[in-house]
Amino acid sequence: MRSEEWKGYAPQLRSRKETIISNDGSVTLYSKEFNESYHSPKDGALNESLQKHVYPAFDLHKDKTSLTILDICYGLGYNTLATLYHVKKNNLPVKLHIISPEFDEALVRSLQGFDYPSEFDSLKPIIEAISENFYYEDQQFKIEVIIGDARKALQDMIKNNYTKYSTLSTQCFHIVYQDAFSPKVNPLLWTKEWFADIRSLCTEDAVLTTYSTAASTRMGLYENGFELHYYDAPNTRRSLIASPKRKGLTPNIEWIDMELKKQRNPNGRSLRDSDYQ
Repeated sequence: MRSEEWKGYAPQLRSRKETIISNDGSVTLYSKEFNESYHSPKDGALNESLQKHVYPAFDLHKDKTSLTILDICYGLGYNTLATLYHVKKNNLPVKLHIISPEFDEALVRSLQGFDYPSEFDSLKPIIEAISENFYYEDQQFKIEVIIGDARKALQDMIKNNYTKYSTLSTQCFHIVYQDAFSPKVNPLLWTKEWFADIRSLCTEDAVLTTYSTAASTRMGLYENGFELHYYDAPNTRRSLIASPKRKGLTPNIEWIDMELKKQRNPNGRSLRDSDYQ
């Protein structure tokens, strides 16, 4: 099932967004279509991207010299741009290929005029290129924003047939930023079937980061072979890290015993595509 087929979207409201100054001073938006903000105003847009996604993912892949990242979804671009900022600031000798689906083309095109934090000032040429062409490439970074339905984008990746710029095969992503609007309002990007597609595209040592610790999120990931861990970053709410066959990532990341959780909550279940057909 493609998310574009789901009747829960309201494209007539897609352009209606309000500006929010989050607690770390960085700017985010509130979507009238989803009745949610793109980032937690309490955690802060930039802080959330760095603390919940970039820092843990790169800490667990610190020895890699090349990383392929799936950023779900591009949105305001914070996760992708925070990744570039982190790599440039720390002079990390790693090549990045970031691929990010996003169905709101008008939003991406508008971002060259967005009020980003000063940390992204050096990235302005990249922001402009992505806004105009949905693509940027230099010797270290390749970034592709795939405009359209995220479910279709993943299926095309699985079929090795999605873009003129790249040829990908299964098990190619080292990092996944699972950062769509919440399961409550955008459920088709959180179902068991969605996570099955993601799993087929992940390396065995992949790291998936997400703000959602909901029982349905945990079940959907666990049912697709991910080991789960709670992650407590500074000045943010608890988040989740998942990885195939990597149990007990580091001493300060809490492994979740999902079999015990299932025993204690036998009625807990993942979201399913069939729930929305």
